[in-house]
Amino acid sequence: MATARFPGKSVDVAAANWTAPALGRPVCVNGTPWILYLLEECVDNVWEYCSVVIGLISMFCFLLSTLPQVYEAYRNGKVEEAMSFGFLFFLFSGDVTSFAGCYLTSQLPIQVVTVVFYIFTDLILISQFLYYKIKNSSSRKSPVLKWLCFMWCGAATLALLALPKLLIDNSTTLDTQSPTTSKSVEITGYICGYLASVFYLCSRLPQLYKNFQRQSTEGTSYLLFALAMMGNGTYGLSVIVVLPALRGSKQTFIIKHLAWLIGSLGVLILDFFVTAQFILYRRNTSTKSSTLIGIPEVEPLLCEEVELSVL
Repeated sequence: MATARFPGKSVDVAAANWTAPALGRPVCVNGTPWILYLLEECVDNVWEYCSVVIGLISMFCFLLSTLPQVYEAYRNGKVEEAMSFGFLFFLFSGDVTSFAGCYLTSQLPIQVVTVVFYIFTDLILISQFLYYKIKNSSSRKSPVLKWLCFMWCGAATLALLALPKLLIDNSTTLDTQSPTTSKSVEITGYICGYLASVFYLCSRLPQLYKNFQRQSTEGTSYLLFALAMMGNGTYGLSVIVVLPALRGSKQTFIIKHLAWLIGSLGVLILDFFVTAQFILYRRNTSTKSSTLIGIPEVEPLLCEEVELSVL
């Protein structure tokens, strides 16, 4: 495990399914071919199979979660008023530290690629936030700002596309280290996992306060939080489902995954409060809009009465 957004499999589970022939690479006996090819995991029972499928659903939810907010920010154009920069900052910090943990604990290549994609979507959200904040605070339009934004996004895209390949090619250096150095690197990776969980938990608090301060959720997409809730919920389920298939200590397995379980389930609870805000403040918004619609219907009548009294 190296990221709270994508569940990996513990070495205790995967290692038991491999057999090592005298010559050549280890062979996966009775493993699921598509999982072996895609994730490099040897899955040979229904519990592990369900865990992988649920984990992929979790990953898919997280991959889609930021896209509705990107569209909402583009459509609304006032994202700096609706979203808290603290939410974006802590989300980005959580993904960066999660990526560090993923790399230091030598997780699967697909996990490295996935967390890099998360960082990319975070940069898009932050770029949108800064772009509209500068644009809306300026009294005149600046085409240079738009071109700078496009250039920044393009450069970030190229860098993030090349980054997974470089990291995967250099990951062999971590495997050839001495046992003492490798253990310290692994401990550092798990510390990064706990830091990522703290950042993910802190990310919801500024947005909750922002919504409370405005008494509105206008300008934010609920799909961002709904898909995140689905992702965190399925992530926790994928870890729990694999427990019956463990051949090692279940307590050790839970301890190794504890940091990411705290982060995912804790954020899931906080997102229920965000959901309550969307329900509560949507009623307030509809009440205000109906009140505003009723005002123009009264004003012409008053004006006509005044005119008649003058005549």
